[in-house]
Amino acid sequence: MRVLHFYKTYYPDTWGGIEQVIRQLCVGTGRLGIQNDVLTLTRDAGPQQMEFEGHTVHRMPLDFEIASTGFSFAAIRQLARLAREADVIHYHFPWPFMDLAHFLARIKKPTLVTYHSDIVRQKNLLRVYGPLKRKFLHDVDAIIATSPNYLASSPVLKRFEHKTRTITYGLDKSIYPRPSERVKQQWRARCGERFFLFVGVLRYYKGLHILLDAMAHLDYPVVIVGAGPIEQELKRHAERLGLSHVLFVGALDEEDKVALLELSYAMVFPSHLRSEAFGISLLEGAMYGKPMISSEIGTGTTYINIDQDTGLVVPPDDPQALGAAMRYLWEHPQRAAEMGQRAEARYWELFTADTMARNYAALYEELAAPRRS
Repeated sequence: MRVLHFYKTYYPDTWGGIEQVIRQLCVGTGRLGIQNDVLTLTRDAGPQQMEFEGHTVHRMPLDFEIASTGFSFAAIRQLARLAREADVIHYHFPWPFMDLAHFLARIKKPTLVTYHSDIVRQKNLLRVYGPLKRKFLHDVDAIIATSPNYLASSPVLKRFEHKTRTITYGLDKSIYPRPSERVKQQWRARCGERFFLFVGVLRYYKGLHILLDAMAHLDYPVVIVGAGPIEQELKRHAERLGLSHVLFVGALDEEDKVALLELSYAMVFPSHLRSEAFGISLLEGAMYGKPMISSEIGTGTTYINIDQDTGLVVPPDDPQALGAAMRYLWEHPQRAAEMGQRAEARYWELFTADTMARNYAALYEELAAPRRS
């Protein structure tokens, strides 16, 4: 069984949540005997093909972008070529160029698309892109929602409910590095013994301005891991508010990130828009047994974090409510520890990479079976 994944960015260029999911999926299904290829775009002049953790990454040059959507003529040709060798094509939505490439490459193999998120911000693009999107989703054989919450709340998925099923994301804790005591001691010295942690790309929908507004009335240490397009804007906002207890540490390697996950008191994840369809770093917090604070936005964040059970869920875009939740966890360490234990138990029950890989492998076999017979 050979599966071709197609997504706009991947290792080594970027390492966001969807890229992490594709990585975990390739590694997990690879253990089940599935051969994986990933076709992606790149701005760099590095190798066109490379091996990574048991799968092959094909990197096509990015030609231009329109409304943050990358286009590549070479990728269309490569998609057609690689599809001839694959048993199943696995698309990762949203990426409007991918829909176009699907038709231009004349894909006739079994296809599925993991629906990672609605398109939320690009309203003008959506009006133009809408007909192509509907044609593409109509043409693929199966659509995967990443949580029952997102399936229930997405008007797009409701339209295609007859071909949509739910497979949640999963992570493999064993492939995360084990930080040395020296690294952990360095972070203890810098961050203290007790702090809230945020991990993620610093984007508009992450709600970090809400967190900063909440911290204007609290003095708890907060560590923000990540870089992104609004990093400087957030730092200026923190400076205006005089938030000396909020520490921006930038993008970190995996060992440093895991060290902070292990040392942190609780995860705070203030994403306030539906662009945050799941929250991989929130799931990482659960994997490391941390109580969580997130917002109710009708997506997978509230499938990971159950209010009053694995953490606290607050209304979106509400600094007062977010601050009150942080105060509660800080002042009730026993309750916070119990929530963290239940969060980790929920991870092992629902969100392991092995579970995700087995569910996808079964779907691949189901889709490929009619063609083989």
